[in-house]
Amino acid sequence: MASIEERVEALVVKSIENLGYQLYDVQYAKEGKDYFLRIFIENPNGQISLEDCEKVNNEIEELLDTADYIKEQYFLEVSSTGVEKIIRKEKHLNENIDEYITVNLFKPVNNSKEFVGILKKFDNETIYLDVNDEVVELERKNISLIKKYFDWDNELN
Repeated sequence: MASIEERVEALVVKSIENLGYQLYDVQYAKEGKDYFLRIFIENPNGQISLEDCEKVNNEIEELLDTADYIKEQYFLEVSSTGVEKIIRKEKHLNENIDEYITVNLFKPVNNSKEFVGILKKFDNETIYLDVNDEVVELERKNISLIKKYFDWDNELN
């Protein structure tokens, strides 16, 4: 059986695309006592505004209520991916080959729990990251978070 995230994604993707946006990801999480359904969207033409999020929210809210996939009370959040978008899916990894990413780990490797480097390749078990011209192999089961790296301080240019 598909997860709630997969079922919601299949349910809302066409509606979001019909509005002119792209569905990037769906996350369903419990935080404290509250449940959150987060829908991340992108605009092929540029930035996502608050009005864009509101438009998507209004379009999918009734679909979600009618489908009733989530039995718990939850908060629906529609937002942009942001510049440091979270990378969770294979397609996101593929889109970021030869791009800078940040990888956070559960357990340290080489005395570090965070690596910034260029994603060279990946497979089911390992992420291969070029960090200062040295390839670091990171076990996927040890990865807590991967996200797009944004050079806020212009250190890499």
